[in-house]
Amino acid sequence: MEESRKSISKKKFIVFLGIIFFIGYFFGRITVRVDYQNQSFSNILNSLEINFENPALERDFFSDVLITIKQKYYKQPVSEKDLFYGALKGLLYGLNDQYSVFFDPVESKEIKTELAGSFEGIGAEIGLKKGVITVIAPLEGTPAERAGLKSGDSILAINEQETVGISLYEAVQKIRGRRGTNVKLLIMRDGWNLPKDFLIKRDVINLVTVYYEMKEDDIAYLRLAYFNEKTLSEFEKNVRKIISSSPKGLIIDLRNNPGGYLYSAVEVAGFWTGQRIVVIEKGNDQLEKGHFPSRDAIFNNLPTIILVNNGSASGSEILAGALQDYGLAKILGEKTFGKGTVQELIELKDGSMIKITVAQWLTPNQREIEERGIQPDIELKIKDGEIEPEKDEQLEKAIELLKINN
Repeated sequence: MEESRKSISKKKFIVFLGIIFFIGYFFGRITVRVDYQNQSFSNILNSLEINFENPALERDFFSDVLITIKQKYYKQPVSEKDLFYGALKGLLYGLNDQYSVFFDPVESKEIKTELAGSFEGIGAEIGLKKGVITVIAPLEGTPAERAGLKSGDSILAINEQETVGISLYEAVQKIRGRRGTNVKLLIMRDGWNLPKDFLIKRDVINLVTVYYEMKEDDIAYLRLAYFNEKTLSEFEKNVRKIISSSPKGLIIDLRNNPGGYLYSAVEVAGFWTGQRIVVIEKGNDQLEKGHFPSRDAIFNNLPTIILVNNGSASGSEILAGALQDYGLAKILGEKTFGKGTVQELIELKDGSMIKITVAQWLTPNQREIEERGIQPDIELKIKDGEIEPEKDEQLEKAIELLKINN
């Protein structure tokens, strides 16, 4: 991570089915430590004590609610600390933005563990599509993938509790859990007449982000499953293997890659773009800030095809969009998810954090990503969204195109 404001990759909460709302969910800037010294908020945060009997507070509408809870709620005593954190959660919830959330110290600690690349859950990222809790992507080799969850699945209920009206954060909290425990999801999928129950056993999720092999006719294949803090170093190791193999073409597989660290995605793009701008960040001041890799291009003359689907989100869309804009790669597959906003994680003095949407992403050619996604140059849809290892039509098409070009 960078020192104070390191970017990470967030329609997604970021973030995992029972897991990890990583990511896409977390594709934004990470960990800005905020000091509220000399402000009244600091005094409240440090003491976490509120004098509810103070007549001056009774004149405030917010205080009236607090007093009513203290006086009327049937389970006493009420924790003032819990009320305080709950109020802060409500402030972020009031933005009506699925990616803006307050995390108390316990939740913040769990998030940091997840972002390091290891956590307990089912291993899928979820987001909101048209108000419905939706699977963005199951991660490779995880309980979610083994159970048969697919990108685009709608989650109608979690442990028999309907998801209508619950927040994305609530859904994630209900799905995630300790290794060895089960969670039951009621899933609806396009083409089905009725929803089906999926009983999934949670496990420890360790992310292997980069997979490499040489395909037929000297074509290199790199699968990027996620952009976390290990991705760049793993990618660099495989770059040396690719160079030594002198391939005639390169396939980058970003299917079901939900994003992760922005920094990793930008630096990976730099192997093609060099130090040219990879993504533009546009904030509420309408000013535009470019993100540039710190490396020279080494793949800019290597024919490249990028595989994407509707589970490719956030960092994946930034990488694909940049290479598409510069004409450095052809995009093959299906339109991507469309997660194009920036979240910033702000760490508070007590260990709690605020994650808030601060900007949107634009490709180098000023194309918006949010809700629009990246349209492939070569559209090739797979029936039911199923990627079959024995007959991967999208991969086979990419190999065929690279063979023709050579």
